[in-house]
Amino acid sequence: MTPDTPDGGKPDVALPALGLLGSLRWGWTQLTSMRTALFLLLLLAVAAVPGSLFPQRPANPAVVTQYIQDNPDTGPILDWFQLFDVYSSVWFSAIYLLLFVSLIGCVIPRTLVHGRAMRSKPPRTPRKLSRMPIYGTIVLPAGAQAHGSRLTAASAAADAAALLKKRGYRVDLRDAESAQPSVGAERGFLKEVGNLIFHFSLIGVLVSVAVGGLFGYSGQKIIVEGDSFVNTLVGYDAFTPGANFSADQLEPYSLRLDNFDVQFDRQETHYGQPLDFTANVTTKDGPEADEVEQVLKVNSPLKIGGTGVYLVGNGYAPIVTVRDGNGDIAMQGPVVTIPQDGLFTSLIVIKAPDAAPDQLGFVGFFLPTAFVGEDGVAFSRDPDPFNPQLNLNSYYGDLGLDDGEPRSVYVLDTEGLTELNSRTSDEGGIVLGAGQTYDLPDGKGSVSFDGLDRYIAVDIRHDPGQLGALVFSSLALAGLSASLFIGRRRVWVRTGTHEDGRTMVEYGLLARGEDHRLTGEGAAIEKALRAQWLVDEPAEEQNGIDQPAGNGETTTDATDSTATEHASHQVGNGKDS
Repeated sequence: MTPDTPDGGKPDVALPALGLLGSLRWGWTQLTSMRTALFLLLLLAVAAVPGSLFPQRPANPAVVTQYIQDNPDTGPILDWFQLFDVYSSVWFSAIYLLLFVSLIGCVIPRTLVHGRAMRSKPPRTPRKLSRMPIYGTIVLPAGAQAHGSRLTAASAAADAAALLKKRGYRVDLRDAESAQPSVGAERGFLKEVGNLIFHFSLIGVLVSVAVGGLFGYSGQKIIVEGDSFVNTLVGYDAFTPGANFSADQLEPYSLRLDNFDVQFDRQETHYGQPLDFTANVTTKDGPEADEVEQVLKVNSPLKIGGTGVYLVGNGYAPIVTVRDGNGDIAMQGPVVTIPQDGLFTSLIVIKAPDAAPDQLGFVGFFLPTAFVGEDGVAFSRDPDPFNPQLNLNSYYGDLGLDDGEPRSVYVLDTEGLTELNSRTSDEGGIVLGAGQTYDLPDGKGSVSFDGLDRYIAVDIRHDPGQLGALVFSSLALAGLSASLFIGRRRVWVRTGTHEDGRTMVEYGLLARGEDHRLTGEGAAIEKALRAQWLVDEPAEEQNGIDQPAGNGETTTDATDSTATEHASHQVGNGKDS
């Protein structure tokens, strides 16, 4: 009994000091538990959600800048929490690394334990097999023979061991020379092996994704018919490097778009829907390499220079010539348009910053097959260019390209410009068919529609961890399947000789976890044993008395307590001994 303190209170309990080493050990134990690993995996999935809710700076920095400008109160706060750089943020990386460490610390000890279990012998034979979930007995009559020799307890145990070994069990024959020899057998180690493979594969997937994020890169490029793309940094329209990317990783290959063919459905029910996109390209693996003609299709990327080239978009590129007020060519060449619908009605922006005395800009839409409706509004009736037409508004003034601020080539800011042509002005809008030229008002110059090309938009990706992610994800699926469908089971068989000369055989089965196939396994083992010893199945009970059948019989002898307590294949609630 603990004495009271002088002031009448109870003394404080003296707790042992955990210490620095003990604290670190406790923290490591908590981190490497399976519960923590599952929690971190769930937390990683939740942490990835903001990446789909907010625009991400690596994918489109201009959209992020515009978002912050449109939301001056919340935008900077979200940026401080790195919600526009989720996948490279400190908090996302911390969860990722903790999950990685937790999985390693959880799997390696389990692997060592399972390795020792695979090398060890099956557990000792329980004293009371009747407590096993699946239990049964077989009685061999006195003088029974199998394979030309008399059956004894030792030979019956040896036969049982050989049979279980054929069924894939790891077998241990115990006390072979004693009065009650027994067999311990175990199988299903691949269940835990599959579980370990799954967790190691999950680590492999994390490593592969990390390698891809560190050393990979992706970029986008629009290529007009006849133009080439060279795999250099300046050759990309947009480029997203990995954290440890180096320009030396870029293989100096080139790709030229020879022509692009699109087939559209001409049936009435699906008129105008695209059927096939085919880009015929010429590639070179290096400056001195030979040219190779290849075909690029949707879902059929090109593999060149360690990258994958994917066809992700296409459209029309009208060839336009803009002359300034002095009659000089200020801009000439194909202009990429942005499709807006399935009929390829497309937005077009033309900028001529070299025009003099004033810079010129045009904005409008391109119609592959122009048709004017009853309301006087032009629209496209077909995605093929049967009657191509440009409808433009023109402006002059400072285009804002000389102030150093990045601007999109697909957007024309008309706020500081003076209008020359539009549908609402006295001059009207500019309508150009193929081969036509329009002179701008006030001697500002002219614009002509000289021809039409097609273009493709390609996504170029280099991911050194892609193959690893594929391999490890496949292994994870195989390991998970093994852990779900393979049963871990133990079987024990004990034999003995009754005083009247009969050989008594009892067996018990135990599964690790839930295994609804354990009953069927028990029946299969009994059937195989009876076939081994040429013993028939027991007859049905008649009038409450077990009747013998063939050379085998069931027992109701009071000296065999296990047989009186359990009939063949009786199910109990036993536990592993």
